[in-house]
Amino acid sequence: MKHIGFLSFGHWTDSPHSQTRTAGDTLLQSIDLAVAAEELGADGAYFRVHHFARQLAAPFPLLAAIGARTSRIEIGTGVIDMRYENPLYMAEDAGAADLISGGRLQLGISRGSPEQVVDGYRYFGYRPENDDHAAMARRHTEVLLSVLDGEGFAEPNPRPMFPNPPGLLRVEPHSDGLRRRIWWGAGSRSTAEWAAEQGMNLMSSTLLTEDTGVPFHQLQAEQIERFRKAWAEAGHDWQPRVSVSRSIMPITTDEDRAYFGADSNSRDQVGWIDGGNARFGRSYAGEPDTLIAQLAEDEAIAAADTLLLTVPNQLGVDYNAHLIESVLRDVAPGLGWR
Repeated sequence: MKHIGFLSFGHWTDSPHSQTRTAGDTLLQSIDLAVAAEELGADGAYFRVHHFARQLAAPFPLLAAIGARTSRIEIGTGVIDMRYENPLYMAEDAGAADLISGGRLQLGISRGSPEQVVDGYRYFGYRPENDDHAAMARRHTEVLLSVLDGEGFAEPNPRPMFPNPPGLLRVEPHSDGLRRRIWWGAGSRSTAEWAAEQGMNLMSSTLLTEDTGVPFHQLQAEQIERFRKAWAEAGHDWQPRVSVSRSIMPITTDEDRAYFGADSNSRDQVGWIDGGNARFGRSYAGEPDTLIAQLAEDEAIAAADTLLLTVPNQLGVDYNAHLIESVLRDVAPGLGWR
């Protein structure tokens, strides 16, 4: 059994071929797709966050709206770039969205990916020491995790506007349990180990910022194994979750074949990101029986408890709901995921 959700990058473009022409289209359709996914029996609705791009950027209003429109499905991000974040303000927003949803928020965060602009976090007011932006993202993360623990740290005003509870004050609203629902988007084996040491769940996408020459799914499976070993060594008193993302396109209609038939021969790719080799995972497209056989060989999917299906959101709500339903109905049972 696996948790199966979708991951949307929330693209929009003013093109006659796109169902999402504006930011408003993308936001409202994201809510509708989450509602549809819950009705289909999916387990999660996750959204990528990109700044300075025609993609989703402000996750918390969207997550809160989805939380108010749904009752069961997990809602989350994959991922928020912590280089841009004020961790205390983020803790307030996350706490509010989690309370609105009844404790269903699964917050994926990370150092972030290559940006649309040069050092975009500087425009948000953040300047890393010694130009080490990865270290800055980790510092912001450590502050966020500390605040989410819920312990008081701020000295109260002796003459406040409203009465204070005794002791030091914490950020409000606080949502119990959210601290254990923070995920780190790790792009390498070493960052997965760091996430384990910090007590965060592991979120691994369709690329890794390293390449050892082995197939992507095997390198990702090694990353998961090292994460779990580091978790055990850290001595945390709860069990983490692990998610992987995949593009899985069952071809069950002529429309599916027109869109994704050419992807049936997809293979891993090697590229160059942040000054080093990176390995990109393949897409899966084909008849359901073919997909079942191929996915059964994916070692990282087998090792993870959560699978996030990347969806082409510009094709609209109805088509993406069809893709999610096809995976749940025609593929997942054959692999023992349902």
